[in-house]
Amino acid sequence: MNLEEIKKKAIENVSSAKTTEELQNIRVAVMGRKGGLTEVLKSLKDLSIEEKKKIGATANELRDELEELFNAKEKELKKQEREAKFRIDVTRPGHKISRGNTHPLSIIDKEVRRIFSSMNFSVVEGPEIETEYYNFDALNIPAEHPARDMWDTFWLKNNQQFPISNFQFPNKSEIKKPKTKNQKLLMRTHTSPMQIRYMETRNPPFQIIVPGRVFRYEATDASHETNFYQVEGLMVGEDINLANFKFVVEEFFKKFFSAEDGFASDGEKIEFRYRPSYFPFVEPGLEVDIRIGKGKWLEVMGAGMVHRNVFDAVRYNPDRVQGFAFGMGLDRLAMIKYNIPDIRLFYSGDVRLTKQF
Repeated sequence: MNLEEIKKKAIENVSSAKTTEELQNIRVAVMGRKGGLTEVLKSLKDLSIEEKKKIGATANELRDELEELFNAKEKELKKQEREAKFRIDVTRPGHKISRGNTHPLSIIDKEVRRIFSSMNFSVVEGPEIETEYYNFDALNIPAEHPARDMWDTFWLKNNQQFPISNFQFPNKSEIKKPKTKNQKLLMRTHTSPMQIRYMETRNPPFQIIVPGRVFRYEATDASHETNFYQVEGLMVGEDINLANFKFVVEEFFKKFFSAEDGFASDGEKIEFRYRPSYFPFVEPGLEVDIRIGKGKWLEVMGAGMVHRNVFDAVRYNPDRVQGFAFGMGLDRLAMIKYNIPDIRLFYSGDVRLTKQF
């Protein structure tokens, strides 16, 4: 191919190029290591001196001319590509704004509060940093109890002495006043300490729930975490008994697993099973199992009648009042209701979980 043919074909191809990538391929075909113009320049060594001067000068001029042509076309194509990239189509629908989703534990917490409030339970909250007295002593958990072992409890270092009367309710116009004691600090292992704090400043009858985060020093797996959420319940009066407890608990779970939210099927019957168990702050103690439809039995709650020693700690007369207490994990309720297999998903920060709610 002679220089005139190379020039003519290069000009035609460059003018028809639509993208910078296509233009680069044309450049390589003309001026690359195996390009047409490069082959002509390589063949000069076989020509006479006069031919070298004549053809060499023309080939170099063509190379400079084509270089300018390629650069100009490249600049033009890059401009077109930038404009196409940032061009705004005013007729195109806008992108949907991504909104945050409520965490499933927040949904469960709100639902639990709503149901118990409808049954005239008050919702109270307390401190996550607790004292040994409220977390253990006043709840009839003696010093040698396994729950106090370092493998179950997060004890705080540099433990300063902490007056147990530091936490006060907004309304302090009650009859009782807590004794002032100094105690070691820890991260609460359950929300039960609020039972003591509430009873110290209130007289029965009353009924409360205490939702909140608790902490346990244990290995994590699909059903255990070092921090999770509980809800504690307490009802105290002159004639409170397990029949009252049975009604409250069954009413709660029937509403909680109702078909209104779409996670339970219409007509599915919820069965209840009560088994004797041991908890230091209740006597007798029991555990509650439920079965939805034809599913398997699931343990959902520990409960019992408040122990006399607990009433003694808050200066109630256990011969005149009695009550029941219960506790359940909000994480476990969420796992059952939404069929979530691993408790660690709640704390992973993975938005793929929350986007489902």
